[in-house]
Amino acid sequence: MMRIVAGRLKGRRLEAPAGGDIRPTADRTRQALFDVLEHGHLGQADGSAVAGAIVLDVFCGTGALGLEALSRDAAEATFIDSSRNALDCARANAKALGLAANFILADATNPPLARKPANLIFLDPPYGKGLAAPTLSALASAGWVAPDAIVSLEISGPERARLALPEGFAIIDERRYGKARILLARAGR
Repeated sequence: MMRIVAGRLKGRRLEAPAGGDIRPTADRTRQALFDVLEHGHLGQADGSAVAGAIVLDVFCGTGALGLEALSRDAAEATFIDSSRNALDCARANAKALGLAANFILADATNPPLARKPANLIFLDPPYGKGLAAPTLSALASAGWVAPDAIVSLEISGPERARLALPEGFAIIDERRYGKARILLARAGR
């Protein structure tokens, strides 16, 4: 059972659709990631990268990452997924938590133009498909990436050796959680 790990909605349950199509980020991994985002001096004036952030959760699945950010005082969130089932799940979780957000059914490698750039981006593509770099490039081209944005990228260990981020992004932190690698990158100005 998945839950919101911290913030004003701590302990509230998140639903996940049946089947193995969605691979939610484990609660412990989410907690560790948000500890770094909130206390790792990555935000404005070395503060939290979450509080007040404009969040984009791509390949959102259940919406756990974006919803966790909203629970921890992010200003707003947009969720993108190409699966209607996943997007419906994220929308239902947001509604159950009483949170307003934007939901976009789209291919993340060909996203619509952004209405507002995000300064905190969660990118959790399916493992082993090589989608991380092309998606990040497409999001930047479509205006989704604010200058100095923090990007949290979850990939599998074997993918790490092959990953080359698009120009304009620099890895600032890297963590390993079981089979998952979480890379934090910063967008250029």
